[in-house]
Amino acid sequence: MSALATAAAAAVVAAGLALPMSQASAQADGATGYATQNGGTTGGAGGQTVRATTGTQIHEALCARPSTSTPVVIEVEGTINHGNTSKVSGDGCDTADDVIELKKISNVTIVGVGGGAVFDQLGIHIRESRNIIIQNVTVRNVKKSGSPTSNGGDAIGMEKDVRNVWVDHVTLEASGGESEGYDGLFDMKNNTQYVTLSYSTLRNSGRGGLVGSSESDRSNGYVTYHHNLYENIDSRTPLLRGGIGHMYNNHFVEIQKSGINSRAGARAKVENNYFKDSKDVLGTFYTDERGSWEVSGNIFDNVTWSSEGDDNYPAGPNPQSTTSVSIPYSYELDDAGCVLEVLEQTAGAGKGNRISDGNCEAEDPADPDPTDPDPTDPDPTDPDPDPTDPDPTDPPGGTNLSIGAGADGSSKASGTSYGNVIDGDTSTYWSPTGSTGRISVKWGSNATVSTINIREAAGAEGNIGSWQVVDHDTGAVLTTGSGAGVITFDSVTLRKINFEITSSNGTPRVAEFETYAG
Repeated sequence: MSALATAAAAAVVAAGLALPMSQASAQADGATGYATQNGGTTGGAGGQTVRATTGTQIHEALCARPSTSTPVVIEVEGTINHGNTSKVSGDGCDTADDVIELKKISNVTIVGVGGGAVFDQLGIHIRESRNIIIQNVTVRNVKKSGSPTSNGGDAIGMEKDVRNVWVDHVTLEASGGESEGYDGLFDMKNNTQYVTLSYSTLRNSGRGGLVGSSESDRSNGYVTYHHNLYENIDSRTPLLRGGIGHMYNNHFVEIQKSGINSRAGARAKVENNYFKDSKDVLGTFYTDERGSWEVSGNIFDNVTWSSEGDDNYPAGPNPQSTTSVSIPYSYELDDAGCVLEVLEQTAGAGKGNRISDGNCEAEDPADPDPTDPDPTDPDPTDPDPDPTDPDPTDPPGGTNLSIGAGADGSSKASGTSYGNVIDGDTSTYWSPTGSTGRISVKWGSNATVSTINIREAAGAEGNIGSWQVVDHDTGAVLTTGSGAGVITFDSVTLRKINFEITSSNGTPRVAEFETYAG
């Protein structure tokens, strides 16, 4: 391995990522999310491995099996297109021209290897099938109108009694919306359940994907979306009708019209995602049949919200939980502030199937930024850095528990530091890189808190708009409001508390984030 490659690998590990040994097989740890339920998703594990460089060869690998359930791993390399994809007949398949047809089959893995696998203007259709894995492939520019057409315009489409599908490290992309002939990137309908989409990139499309084809198609659900990048998409990231969707550690950027659309009785658990430069990223849209959501740990960075009206119920500008969702599987959450860095190295095809270990924190107080001031060594120019002598204008009673604690956050603007909010020095401060963000105080053992005091830096008074205070350990919102100052709530015992700025009147500058027991 070259010195450059070694350094790159070290950077990945330092970022809290794990590197599977082989790119040619599914992740060593197996499926994640809802795909682990209902008996699990193993694809073609234990079956024969077959190499394919055309769509016809993919169909041949399916059809050559003794039965429709005989396990098979199909390693795909090269470009799969209309010119090399034809119907094949056999005991183990039910295929069609001009689409990769996984119909009435089970126990199949399709994985891109070598120089990569690109399905060009050719969709993957999963129908009446179960236990399917699709990994490390790119599907692009699938059309439902114009020429050529494939799979109803869906990059990956699932319908009619589909169970246990894991789609991982794929890139799904279009070159426009419905008017240009494209439909959804990742669609599920007519009784499709136990699906996970992970470490994937979806971009440049009018529609990200739906779960349920109409308000009455509520037989779908139990879908997990984690560590995915949604970029430059008009809507449906996803549209969820009925059922349960779990969205965590995703990055949504340039969502033009609406994002996670929970409607028709759907319930969405939305946690530790990073939303940026987007509009109406969560809510019920285009219907009066409303859904609900549970939110925690998310970052809303330059997100705009429309007003509530007929058929339009945005969750913002201060998203609050309207339901609770119990998740039956275990999972590890990266901090939302880590999402951009993690996904840059993991999301999409051709990334070596890298995954996060789920332990990434936006800032580790044990290994602070070398430019951060040491809170135990205040600025020698400070005439009175004594933390026992706080600003007398509005000090709560008791001991400031933040002194000696740790701090992290979602992002930090140049020249600012997380540690500045716990150093007892109001001349230093933290700012997020955008107009919103999270700053947190954390302890190595349980702390009981019922009051916080947010002090703005001189010259930035009034810049903090709306906010919410969140118990990071549980995701519970302790209180909401606007403006800086003393904030009280019911006493809570925790190890980490978040102050999440959801709107601002200027660049927020938090000089001190004080915490008190009472």
